[in-house]
Amino acid sequence: MRLFPLIPLLMILLLAPAASAQASEPVEVNGARFAGELETQDQAFRLVGHGLFRYMIWDAYAGAYYQAPGASTPAPLEEIPRRLELEYFHAIAADDFAGVTRDRVREARGESAYRELLPSLNAFTRAYRSVEPGDRYALTWSGDGLSLALNGETLYRGDDPELANALFAIWLGDSPLKEAFRDALLGRR
Repeated sequence: MRLFPLIPLLMILLLAPAASAQASEPVEVNGARFAGELETQDQAFRLVGHGLFRYMIWDAYAGAYYQAPGASTPAPLEEIPRRLELEYFHAIAADDFAGVTRDRVREARGESAYRELLPSLNAFTRAYRSVEPGDRYALTWSGDGLSLALNGETLYRGDDPELANALFAIWLGDSPLKEAFRDALLGRR
């Protein structure tokens, strides 16, 4: 009779290693491979979710969202270390990235907040480069700094948490580019 209260605890202990091992497995989306865990800028990240972004009838890009291992739930707009990686299946011009980024931030934040972010947003969008199929952008908030890298080369560094939240919100906020993609990245499917 005394063992009965221990059964739920034993079940949790037995299942916990399997769940954490599964979370660290790499994933593949349309040929794009994403690590289950990674370390960059002295920060560890664990995969939260991954998905495919479709534009009309085309597979546009694959993505993966990561957070610091200590975060218990997906929190893409909070001040925790997080990372978004997007691998592209088609060529896209740098000017197109910049225009869409500015438009989405303006729509999501409103005109007044957009104007306040504009100096740092413009510095960020000037860093964009055109991509070819197979190229990968990584947007990272380390907890005190924002970076944008293309194929591992850092193109931008800044420290504005409001800009970081505005950028992550494009894919992961309340009004993302595509809700199904956001939900996949946040592991909600």
